[in-house]
Amino acid sequence: MSGDLSARDRLRDAAIESFARRGFGATVREIAADAGVTAGLITHHFGSRARLRTECDTEVLRRIQAINEDGLRRSPEQQLAMIGEIDAQGSTMSYALRLVRDGGPASRDFLERMVADSLGYLEAAVAAGVVKPSRDAATRARYLVATQFGGLLLYAELLGLDLADGPALVRRIAAETAFTALELYTNGLLANRSLLDQYLANQEEETVT
Repeated sequence: MSGDLSARDRLRDAAIESFARRGFGATVREIAADAGVTAGLITHHFGSRARLRTECDTEVLRRIQAINEDGLRRSPEQQLAMIGEIDAQGSTMSYALRLVRDGGPASRDFLERMVADSLGYLEAAVAAGVVKPSRDAATRARYLVATQFGGLLLYAELLGLDLADGPALVRRIAAETAFTALELYTNGLLANRSLLDQYLANQEEETVT
C-alpha cells in the first residue's frame, strides 16, 4: 500500500506514472510537478535523472515478476479474476512497453532481465505441473518474452492505442487477446507433431554429419 512506502519509493512510483504518460523525455521538473514536489527533492533522493530512471526500470521489472508469481499461486478462477485487476497495472505496462519500444542499452538490459526472470517463473510452473517442460527452457523463455512484448506493441499500433493511457491499453488488449492466447497455449496450433519430428530428425542428421 502507498501508505507503507518511503518518501523515496513514493517519488519513484510517481516517476513511473509520469514516464508512462509522458514518455522518457519527461524532465525532472515535469516529474516533480506530477508528484507535487520540487525538482530539488527528486535530486536529493536520486542524485540524477538517470539514477531515477534506473530505479524505475528495476521497480517495473519487480512488479511484472510479482504478477507472474502471484498468478502461479492462484487457482484458474482466481487467475481469470486478475484480468479485472489490470487497471492497477496500467502504468507498469505502459512504462514497460515504452522502454522496449525505445530500444537502446536500457531496453536490452530490461529484456534480458525479463528473460532471466521468466525462465525462473517457467521452471517453477513446470515443477508445479502448470506448464509443460521444454527441451530448451532458456530459449523458450526468450521466445515468450520477445513474442509477448512484440505482440503487445503490435496490438497497440493496430488498435491505435495510446501508450499514455495505461488502463485503457491493458483493458483493450486483454479483451482482444485473452481467449485466443489461452486457447493457443492450451490446445496448441498444429494438428500433429510431424513438423517438430522432422525438425528434430534434421537436427540429429546435422549433428551426425
